[in-house]
Amino acid sequence: MDRQLFKIHEAKDIGAVHIADEVIAIIAGMAATEVEGIAGMVGNFTGDLGELLGRKNLSKGVNVIVNEDVVNLEIACIVEYGISLVEVTKNVQEKVKIAVETMTGLEVNEVNIKVAGVDVEK
Repeated sequence: MDRQLFKIHEAKDIGAVHIADEVIAIIAGMAATEVEGIAGMVGNFTGDLGELLGRKNLSKGVNVIVNEDVVNLEIACIVEYGISLVEVTKNVQEKVKIAVETMTGLEVNEVNIKVAGVDVEK
């Protein structure tokens, strides 16, 4: 895992605040899994559908890319059968953007979603 730290605040007398990419990924993963219609996250971007992950590994399936002052996120997820892909992915994008910006103070430029599969077991 990339241990790059993203500096978000610096003050002469107080010090600096750094947020690790993994922390941003956990926030994004938690927000994504809270959206109705998301069955889980996929641990990698190669389409390994056998790795449906629960809440223990919320940073899995989330790729954080920091470019200067903005964050771009890539999220790989599995949706529940019968749910509108357009609606659920839009909801994930909105919820993830709000959660990351609110909790970190960082600007989220993009939230790209990869629908890696459909959960048909229900």
